[in-house]
Formats: sequence, structure tokens, C-alpha cells
Amino acid sequence: MRSSDAVIQCLLPLLQLTGTLMTNARHPLEQLAAEIQDCERCPRLAGFLAGSRQSHPAYWSRPVFGFGDSEARLVMLGLAPGFHGANQHGRVFTGDDSGRWLWGALHELGVCSVPNCTRGDQPVELRGVYICNAVRCVPPQNRPTTEELSACRDHLRRELDLLPEVRVVLALGKLAHDSYLKLRGEKLAAFPFAHQRVHHLPSQGPVLVDSYHPSRQNTNTGVLTWRMWTDAISLGLTLSRPDAG
Repeated sequence: MRSSDAVIQCLLPLLQLTGTLMTNARHPLEQLAAEIQDCERCPRLAGFLAGSRQSHPAYWSRPVFGFGDSEARLVMLGLAPGFHGANQHGRVFTGDDSGRWLWGALHELGVCSVPNCTRGDQPVELRGVYICNAVRCVPPQNRPTTEELSACRDHLRRELDLLPEVRVVLALGKLAHDSYLKLRGEKLAAFPFAHQRVHHLPSQGPVLVDSYHPSRQNTNTGVLTWRMWTDAISLGLTLSRPDAG
């Protein structure tokens, strides 16, 4: 599949979610997605993706943009694409164990049309939820550097600016938690990470809710159970409701 074809297949579900597919204009999120998938700000990550394209020519192997409802009230913020997940398929949390937990929980809670997403071109409808990562490129050993997190933060800022209904950011793991706090200009020590902790920040903007990341390490060791996971997402959904106050 050509990369341009993959871009179209990944972008169409985003616009179809809210019935905003237009013939003569591009949705702002679509414009941003096109910019993100061409980003080469970080030499280490760009080099790693180039290697991925050589070793796995069928993989997406480019920056992965967000996916979901353009009228979302809840943003789920992960860390980075998985090599054999989002980096392969071109859609966040797709085709790996973390994705199975994410889509399965959202489906169980009634806001996702499918119980799992295994392909980047699979039709999926999210209602009131948008999913993205703090870092858009798969990093070596799944460990982005401080500089890479900082360089990618502008993508998150612009994405949130294009999601005006967002009331809650659910951070999946401490690095996502820290990246959002830095985006908001807050001191990390004032808002320590803890599963299901709710942070009402002094600066204006969405409430921050914490959850452990649904990584295989966390789920296999019991650090994150299915009940803990669905409870955290349910909390985010509840706080994101228009009548939540």
C-alpha cells in the first residue's frame, strides 16, 4: 500500500465519525494530521522510522496522529506508538495488547462501536472520545527522550485547540501526565501522579485524570486490573459530561 493511500484510509474514519466529510474543504484535524505524519523534528526518531520502513516495508512507519470524535469531551493521552501496533497500522492503539484493552473497555462502556481495532483502515466510531499520544513517533525501546517529548508537545497543544468541547484529559501513565502538565505550565511536584486521581489545575482548561497505562507489563503483573482500567475511563467519561459541573 502506498503511504498516501494509508493516509486517506486513516483519515476518512476520523471525518466520518461526526458526519463532517466535505468535498471542497478539509477538516482542521485532517490538516493537522497531514502535518504530523510528515514531521521529522527529532533526528533520532526520524532515523528509527526510516529503519522501520526498510525492515518492515508494509508498516506505516511514520508519525501517528490522533483518532476519534472531533466533538470529543474526553481525550485519552497515551505515551507513544507501539512498534508492532500503531507504528504498523497507522492508527493509535491498534493491533497490540494495549489497544485490545483500550478498545475493549471503550466498547464495554458504550462509547466505541467495536470491541477491538486490529487494522488502520477498520471502520470504528468513537462517541465523545478522542485518542492521541504525547509522542507521535515510535521511539527505540519505547523510551522517548525529554527533548522528544518537548518537541512533540506542540502537536498536542494544536490538537487540543481543535477539540473545543474537551473537558477531561485522561493521562495513561506518568510520562503522559507530566507532558500534559508541562503543556499547561504547571509544576509537576504540585500534581503527583496516582491512578484515578483527579487534578483541577489552576490554569484554565480540561481537568486531568490519571490512569496506569494498559501496557502488557502493567496488565500481566496486576498493576492494572480490568476493573481498575474501566473505572478510570468511566471516571473520565463522567467528569466530561456537560452536566458534571
